[in-house]
Amino acid sequence: MTDPLAARRRGFAEELGAAAHLPAPLVEAFARVPREHFLGPGPWLVWGEGQQGPQTTPDADPARVYVNSSIAIDAERQLFNGLPSFLGMSIAALALEPGHHALHIGPGLGYYTAVMGELVRPDGSVLAIEVDPGLAARAQSLVLPGGPVEIRQGDGAGPFDRTFDAILVNAGVTHPLTAWLEALAPHGRMVLPLTAPMPMTSANIGKGLLVLLAGEGDGDFTARTLSYVAIYSAVGLRDDTLGAQLTASMLRGTPFTRLTRRAHARTDACFLHAADWCLSN
Repeated sequence: MTDPLAARRRGFAEELGAAAHLPAPLVEAFARVPREHFLGPGPWLVWGEGQQGPQTTPDADPARVYVNSSIAIDAERQLFNGLPSFLGMSIAALALEPGHHALHIGPGLGYYTAVMGELVRPDGSVLAIEVDPGLAARAQSLVLPGGPVEIRQGDGAGPFDRTFDAILVNAGVTHPLTAWLEALAPHGRMVLPLTAPMPMTSANIGKGLLVLLAGEGDGDFTARTLSYVAIYSAVGLRDDTLGAQLTASMLRGTPFTRLTRRAHARTDACFLHAADWCLSN
């Protein structure tokens, strides 16, 4: 007999795959991970694209969560778990495969971490680091049995005692941390939102660019923009000086195509320039 909720979950995954052009293994991962498990009991506060504000589901039917909308993981603080199509696109860009090892900064309650875990089975792993102690504790309690996922509490600044094939940063930062660059395998990939504050908003939300860095094997990376993004700003991982650079470069429309680890003097071609790396054209 067909499980109606499992059927709804698979339908959601297939709809998501078509809308966000996701690869088949990622569609299958979304079809296997129960989103309701990572949300707490309903009804749920849901915020979809085009809505002026969040709305509460009419009941606690778990089928209600299988929509392409952000859903609150802490309604009182207006904390949401992210839009599935956006996070799906971000995870797809990491090109995760079985046996890969991934780092997830800012997992919330771990739904998308679990999706990543499905992609790296059976021999891979996902380390997720959540800065909020309450969310981290809840996420640790929600790890799926037998899943290749470890949740830790911390700011994610490193250093790390291992290397990763992929890093997903799920909070707005001003720059890629050197510890992240050093923790990536030679041909590893990192997806991160580079954001500037939005002073007219009361929430801690920034706006900017979702960037993919792909290792070239020599310590340098190709770099490209995946999309524009508005996202919660990371706690403890932002730098005011680099943030000012980032804001100015975004306003000028300065292009970039690579990140180099080779030291050089800052020029007008630099989108974002630090002492030991530079994002430039």
